[in-house]
Amino acid sequence: MLRKGRLSLFPMSVIDDLLQRTSRTFALAIPLLPEPTRNQVGIAYLLFRIADTFEDAVLWTRERRLEALTRFVELLDQDPTAAEALAAECLREPPLEHAGYRELLARMPLVLRDFGALPLIARVAVRRHLVRSIDGMKQFVRRSDEQNRLTLSNIEDLRDYCYSVAGIVGEMLTELYLLDRAELAASAEELRNRAASFGEGLQLVNILKDAPRDVEEGRVYIPDGVELHAVLDLTGQALTRAEEYVELLRRAGTAPGLVTFNAFIAGLARSNLGILATRGLGAKLSRSEVASVAAEVARDLAPPPPSSLGLSNAD
Repeated sequence: MLRKGRLSLFPMSVIDDLLQRTSRTFALAIPLLPEPTRNQVGIAYLLFRIADTFEDAVLWTRERRLEALTRFVELLDQDPTAAEALAAECLREPPLEHAGYRELLARMPLVLRDFGALPLIARVAVRRHLVRSIDGMKQFVRRSDEQNRLTLSNIEDLRDYCYSVAGIVGEMLTELYLLDRAELAASAEELRNRAASFGEGLQLVNILKDAPRDVEEGRVYIPDGVELHAVLDLTGQALTRAEEYVELLRRAGTAPGLVTFNAFIAGLARSNLGILATRGLGAKLSRSEVASVAAEVARDLAPPPPSSLGLSNAD
């Protein structure tokens, strides 16, 4: 049974530290969000990151990865101290080499404690979508061979994978955005219709950026026989839906931080897609290019000066 909401026991400084250790784009963007959405999204991101870590556990067997995902779902409804055993196992036998992910697994009980402190309506939304995503992850883990190698078959397979691990995240985030925001009610259906594409577009960019490393670790997400331009086109279409999503938020007049958060991550993805198209697989934005995207988003979202509104000093 889900627990009743209570005051947060997990300080934002710890959430921010774990975000910095485990994410790239989201660590930069989540602080832009208004409260309480910032806290909810930060905790949700870490929960999905734990699940992703078990899915990608290259140092574990396929069976152990599946077991960890199943146990993690069960822990969502238990006292947070119940996660201590799994956290200790992850310390003794790490599922992968990434130091930040290993730190996150060690702090799993704390993440679950703060998840339990979320308001019931937010907690239910996060849990429902997290379980759906884990169910999808498990389907792909089962398809891995004994050496944890996974090869996707075709473009539809790629889209199914992206939906499982990221499209559902877009749907979850949308439900959190809609909580207690009456100004978004009229746009809710259109936002929901674009939410999965937003997440899938971000995931496709990540797949293109990380393709060389993924292949080394036995994960072939870009299927044999699928031309790169087809994946680039698919990604571009998804990001167009993401940009429409941002525009819906802007026109609704919702919290500026909510608009900026989504505009920033969509802008980063669009810019990275551009350099992937010119430089090829594995290309990533430099720090200066990320800063340029941030400045462009800030400029585009800034309110126009009074003169452009047809106002004079006398007005």
